[in-house]
This record gives sequence, C-alpha cells and structure tokens, in this order.
Amino acid sequence: MKRSSGILMPIFSLPSNYGIGTLGKEAYKFVDFLYEANQKYWQILPAGPISYGDSPYQSFSSFAGNPYFIDLDLLIEDKLLTKKEVSSIDWMETEEKVDYGRIYNHRFDVLFKAYKRGIEKYRKDFEHFVSEKSKWIHEYSLFMACKRHFDMKAWSQWPEDIRLHKPEACQKYRQLLKEDVEFFEFLQFLFFKQWNQLREYAHSKDIQIIGDIPIYVALDSADVWSEPQWFLLDDQNVPIEVAGCPPDAFSEDGQYWGNPIYRYDAMQRDGYGWWIRRVDGSFQLYDVVRIDHFRGFESYWAIPYGSPTAKDGQWKKGPGMSLIGVLTSWFRGKEYIAEDLGVLTDEVIQLVKDSGLPGMKVLEFAFDSREAADYLPHTYPRNSVCYIGTHDNLTCKQWFDEADKDDVQLAIDYLGLNKEEGYVWGMIRGGMSTVSDLFVCQMQDYLELGKEGRINLPSTTGENWKWRMKKGANSKKLAKKIATYTKRYGRACHE
Repeated sequence: MKRSSGILMPIFSLPSNYGIGTLGKEAYKFVDFLYEANQKYWQILPAGPISYGDSPYQSFSSFAGNPYFIDLDLLIEDKLLTKKEVSSIDWMETEEKVDYGRIYNHRFDVLFKAYKRGIEKYRKDFEHFVSEKSKWIHEYSLFMACKRHFDMKAWSQWPEDIRLHKPEACQKYRQLLKEDVEFFEFLQFLFFKQWNQLREYAHSKDIQIIGDIPIYVALDSADVWSEPQWFLLDDQNVPIEVAGCPPDAFSEDGQYWGNPIYRYDAMQRDGYGWWIRRVDGSFQLYDVVRIDHFRGFESYWAIPYGSPTAKDGQWKKGPGMSLIGVLTSWFRGKEYIAEDLGVLTDEVIQLVKDSGLPGMKVLEFAFDSREAADYLPHTYPRNSVCYIGTHDNLTCKQWFDEADKDDVQLAIDYLGLNKEEGYVWGMIRGGMSTVSDLFVCQMQDYLELGKEGRINLPSTTGENWKWRMKKGANSKKLAKKIATYTKRYGRACHE
C-alpha cells in the first residue's frame, strides 16, 4: 500500500433531502471533496440492508446492498418516481440525525412505486443482473418477501417448513409471494446500478473505496437461514453458541452480539467456499476490504446461546492461517486491512504478522499515563493503518473533553499540541506524520465535532448509527486545509 490517506465517512451520514445519506448527488460531491483534499481512500461502513437495531454490522445479507441508500432523485430523473411523491413525505425531524423509524415506514412504499414503473422498462437489464447474482439474490429476495409476509418476524419464528428452508416450502412461498420476491430483486438491481456508477466516478478521480466485512453474520439473515450447515446450530436450526466479546473497557459484562458461530471444521472440509463467495461479493463493492474483528480468526469468544451476559463465554481456537491463507491467495493483488483491535495475545500478533496484512493503530488508545501504551506513534510499523479513532470510539474533540486529564496532558506533551493549531488538528498532524502507510481520519474529526458526532457506543442500542453531516460542511476551504497537511507529510496522491 502506497503512503496515502483517507477519510472515514458512512454513506448514511451524507446529507440528503430524504432522511438518510444515499448514492446520489451528495455522494458525488463527497468524492470531489476527497479529490480536492488530496485523499486516496473513502472508507465506509458495511453497506448491507440493516435489521433491528439499525447496525450495519447486523445485516439481512452479506451480499445485498441497503435499499435505503438508493437515491430517490436519481429515480425521479429515470421517471420511476415523481418529485411530488417523494417531497410530500416528512422524512426527518432534523437534518443531523437519521430517523430510521420514518425511513422504515415510508421508504419501501415509495420504492415499490419505482418497481412497478421500472420493472418492464428495465426488464432485459434486470434479468441479466439477476442471472449474474443468482448465487445469492434468489435466497435473499425470498427471505425478505417471507419476512414481510410474516410481519417482519425473525425467520426462527416462521412456520416450521419454511423456517427449516425445506425445498417444497421455498417453492410454495416463492410462488405465493412472487411479486414481493421480484420487488426485492429489483431493489438490488437499482442499488447496484447506482453503486457501480458512483464507484466508477470515484475511480475516475483516482479514489478507492475501503469497505468493512463483519467477521460474523446476523442470525436473522438470509445467510444463516438458507445455508445453516455452515453455522453452529442444532437440528432445529437454533444456535448452540453465539459470538461476542469478554468484559473489557467498553463493557464490564462483555458484549453479547448474538451472531451464530461458524462450523469452521465443515467450512475447511469444503475448502472455505462460503468465505470465498462472501469475500468475492465484498470485492464487487469495495476496492479494499477491512476485516472486522480479525483477532476472531485466531481465537473467538463463544457464549452459550441464551446466556444473560457475555461473561459466560470462553475462548475457542479459530481457523487461523488455514482460512486467511485461502483468502489472500484466492484474491491475489487485492488489498485487505486487519482490524486487529481488542485483546491482543502473542498468538493474535503472530497471525497478523503471518498474514502480511496491515493492522490498525488507534491514536486515542496511545496516551495512557498509567502505563506504556502499544499505540504510541513511535512504535508503528510502516505496514499499518493509523486512525485517530474509529466509528466505535469517541470523536477526537470528545476525547479531549472527556479523557483523563493526565492522558490528555501526555498527548499534549508527546505531540507538541498547542491552542493556536488546535488540539484536534494537532492530533491529525500526529497521525499524518506517522510512518504508517495509510492514515484514515473520521470526517467528524476534520469537522471538529464533539459527542454529537459519535457514530456508535458499543453495547448500547437506540442512539447509534444516526450522525449526519450538515450540507456544505465539506467545503472547499476545509478540503484545502486537509490537502495542506496531506502534502506536508508525503501522503498526496493527486499532484
């Protein structure tokens, strides 16, 4: 990876008139902003359809795109919707937060109108698209159609025949829900049409997209429902053990994620075919894949299903290089980032080293006045990615506002921070100047936002994944300032 820098900015956080960021005009403006700021990468969060809790890390599918990201103005241009149909709906209370309840209550009704008008108009292209995506789209669309039919209940609460994915039941519901199945396929056609156009535009500006691949998939997903043989379930497809994290700085009870554990032994006997298909799907969306919770491939926290907290779990050995080696050799020339945060044992550190993938360094973790930290910038290797913080952390300004005073003083002393430059921009300077090949900064930190800009507080629900940038905040003046820092520290890519 060439010395460079990028900005972390979720799609949902982009401005728009319809309650949530989309793949439309503001996304193209953000690409222009990245180019003017001399950035090489746009890092986003997982782009899949979200389920209960609104987390992009709990998706209904590992392969599908989020229908909420389909831009309505582009559908108006295609004459699949009218301006009146979309502007007559009250999409949001404030432009600065996503209201997922309003989006859920209105978006699919509007998109259904676009489907009814567009399905015959684009029939030939649509059928070609479905044939290309046939390995996953038929199961996903049937899954979503069944969810709507059963009042959005989890598949574990469906009638037994379809819950167990019996062929005759799938055939019955595919015929019964024929229109809804086609509707959900058409939404994917629209998503990928808009996504591919945006990605091509980014490439024309020499901007690459970094995307996340969550290590686990959601229990209530087409992935688990349609291919239960790859997950640790009993004969009624009920989980035996689920994923999470042990007690840590984020939560004294640990994190009970609830995702089913993989049957790695069965996957290995199959040559990790499921993983190959999954990563191939990710590279159809992204140029660089960041593997979330990479340490879980060395060993993972397995919790008995139904336990009240994650405390009852235990560490179990993961597949290690037997899986990572397959993925890196299968997709030669492709780039990954290993999200190696968390409890780093010698074995995890060795796995990252053996993989050859760049790990992550987080500046907010560096300044612990009580003990020497593993994240102090002078310890970074070149083959790494430096962040101030990720979507799970405090914004930089919030860190200075809320961190222990001794920790803040250590940062001030170490980085030579001063009020003239500003502490946040001094922290950015500290990250830019590291030897890490790549530096990534959250957009909220360039905007110097406090707690109002935080994306996610782990182990909580209800107020996460909502932050949105104000229109015009990504100004030419800000781009010029970022570009100055980028050039100063040898990360410029667009001379």
